[in-house]
Amino acid sequence: MAKIVVALGGNAILSSDASAKAQMEAVRKTAHELVNFIKNGDQLIITHGNGPQVGNLLLQQMNSDSKNNPAMPLDTCGAMTQGSIGYWFENALNTELAENKIKRDVISIVTQTIVDENDPAFKKPSKPIGPFYTEEEVKKIKDDHPDWQLVEDSGRGYRRVVPSPKPLVINEYEAIQKVVEAGIVPIVSGGGGIPVVKHGDQLIGKEAVIDKDFSASKIAQLVKADELIILTSVGGVFYNFGKPDQKEVKNVTASELHTHIDAHEFAAGSMLPKVQAAVDFVDQTGNPAVIGALEDVSEIIKGTEGTKITAK
Repeated sequence: MAKIVVALGGNAILSSDASAKAQMEAVRKTAHELVNFIKNGDQLIITHGNGPQVGNLLLQQMNSDSKNNPAMPLDTCGAMTQGSIGYWFENALNTELAENKIKRDVISIVTQTIVDENDPAFKKPSKPIGPFYTEEEVKKIKDDHPDWQLVEDSGRGYRRVVPSPKPLVINEYEAIQKVVEAGIVPIVSGGGGIPVVKHGDQLIGKEAVIDKDFSASKIAQLVKADELIILTSVGGVFYNFGKPDQKEVKNVTASELHTHIDAHEFAAGSMLPKVQAAVDFVDQTGNPAVIGALEDVSEIIKGTEGTKITAK
């Protein structure tokens, strides 16, 4: 039985329809793919993004803000979306397991991620959250929210960005290990986990969002996973992506990818954190990582799709 951490991108949860019904349907389709790992005999640990959801929830909170019903801060919104998305995944996976006559418990764990209070990311917001805005909408957004920072995101429009500190420790990782040892499928560290800093014995939430790929890599290292699989909207890693000479990479060493990372060949906020997270897992453990498309899960399990990254 292989212990596999699977990190899911936003496409696994949210499309153009932000309603709960539409997101639950997207999660159901995702669960249909993920159950293939369990059918294959693997021990699955699931983590997921929450950028669109936490951004949308924050907007809802701000639009209904009042003295008697004050808006919740970003860290609490992160916890709220961990709970809602975890509920959707528990529900969908339980249905898939029952339909496949597999008896396996699933549990969602609200997860806190310890970060460095002095991480330079707090002074340089970079993590996109919430919906996309057109160039015309940006002026009004800035008038309404002068403290927001908005950037163009991969040619898809403008999004708000917030600090994204690097994860140091997954606070609940020992509990996650026990859940895994019991053969239970945990859904953990949604959206990278709730960012907290340690003051003595107290954990204090911070207004930030942690990159879920870095968090997934950290979880995979802490639970001693045999493999880290990052599922996204593209089939794998490409050199010169989007250019006439783009080249899909099927098998590559971590050291080769380091060279391409240093040459700034991957898009920040898109493929770059996925490659960095995968390479870090391989460097730290010597175990392989895979980056591939959600719809290719069956082929990824067989080893015929996705980009496989190895130590040698």
